[in-house]
Amino acid sequence: MADFRTSTHRAKWIFTPQALKEKYKEANKRAKQALEKYGATRMEVDVDGSFSYAEPQSDAKANADKHSRPKALKTEEEQLLRAFYEFKIQDVCDAFKFPRKIQATALIYFKRFYLQWSVMEHHPKNIMLTCIYAACKAEENHVSAEELGKGIEQDHHMILDNEMLVLQSLGFDLIVYAPYRPLEGFISDLQESGDAKAGHSEELKSLHESAKAEVDKIMRTDAPLLFPPGQLSLAALRRSCELHKTIDFERFLKSVHSRQHPAHGTSELNVSMNAIDGLIGKLETPTSKDVKHIDRKLKSCLDPTSHEKSKKRKHRSKESSSEMHDM
Repeated sequence: MADFRTSTHRAKWIFTPQALKEKYKEANKRAKQALEKYGATRMEVDVDGSFSYAEPQSDAKANADKHSRPKALKTEEEQLLRAFYEFKIQDVCDAFKFPRKIQATALIYFKRFYLQWSVMEHHPKNIMLTCIYAACKAEENHVSAEELGKGIEQDHHMILDNEMLVLQSLGFDLIVYAPYRPLEGFISDLQESGDAKAGHSEELKSLHESAKAEVDKIMRTDAPLLFPPGQLSLAALRRSCELHKTIDFERFLKSVHSRQHPAHGTSELNVSMNAIDGLIGKLETPTSKDVKHIDRKLKSCLDPTSHEKSKKRKHRSKESSSEMHDM
């Protein structure tokens, strides 16, 4: 595999926090404009990856419908919905017993996709499955779309219909670098270091397992879009060391860092790891209940007729309630 330092992952997919915010705001703004112009945000996607919005509304119809037009999602609501489906990606991958590398690749694909698009343009439930499918293919652990769809009771055609759109949105940059591999390297360094406390294989195994669990958390934050995988794995290892107290992490960090960058200290690394810690501290794991209202708003944006049907159902429900009260 190519070196991370010369990869498209490093060259094109590591951002500053401000750049990330701007990308999310831009996608949200575009979807809001589509809602104003077309009356809906849903995009029709062909299997070749081409896409289009609905036909523009006439001015008269648009003005007449303006008062009943569904409300667009806020960027914060989009973020919460993405967080919900990122957790679902891990759930699905666990259910299929996929290796963590596939899980990480699917998550990174999903994150990259929604740097280009708003959830109002493409429902994350559909994109999530296509990202898992694409990750399986990229990591040569092929699972058919039919098998994946059947396993979670979803239409496999939807997975295939979105495949080219996802690949194009990723710029066909399908090789990604996950933190699990460098983490294994650091654990090997610990085994060879002769550290008395870390010398016991069972203690090292526990340290490694809890560090992988920390990486799992990190993968659901923005950190994979902000920091290289080596720094993500070091942050996870530091958190694991704080839990197990089996090694002197600072001494280990200086030892590793001095071999690679003998002229520089570890202060910059500590700044990065502290920032990653901060992102984990803000990590949300929303439930279905937490995103129910947001998902309802999203469905109205994608298909305004569902908004009208919902209002009619509520109206009929109120009428029935009133009739029952009068009886």
